[in-house]
Amino acid sequence: MIIEGDFTLKAPIKEVWDFLLEPGTLASCIPGAEKVERLDDRTYESVVKQKVGPISATLRFTTRLAELEPPRHIRAIGQGEEVHKAGTFSQETTITLSELGSDEVRIAYRSDVRLVGRLATFGERILRAKVKSVGDEFVRNLQEKLKSWLQEKGGQK
Repeated sequence: MIIEGDFTLKAPIKEVWDFLLEPGTLASCIPGAEKVERLDDRTYESVVKQKVGPISATLRFTTRLAELEPPRHIRAIGQGEEVHKAGTFSQETTITLSELGSDEVRIAYRSDVRLVGRLATFGERILRAKVKSVGDEFVRNLQEKLKSWLQEKGGQK
């Protein structure tokens, strides 16, 4: 399943880069995130719970930042399982930051998610329908968190 999109944030590219790599940033923005723990400078362990209609899934997974090219490119690779043994999954995500101006950044993302087991049997079709709403909520959360983070740093204009 391919998940892709883009959005803009009002901030300098260096600030957005630092913000994205700040421990806890993504955890606080991902809908349903129950835990994101930094294992080392490039590896994170996460637990995310989602409910789609009658189906509830709790995913436990590890993500490794495989490529970092500051301040423009991140490639992350992850794998994990549904905690009730409904299946496993793997993902590879690429995030590209592009300056649109001195205080505006376009963030483009593309994730290739592969599901195996019962998740794949009934989950992919249902999850595909949920992806857009979760993605929209993530972007809203990220924008609000960045605004607060910049204000705390004194960087908001």
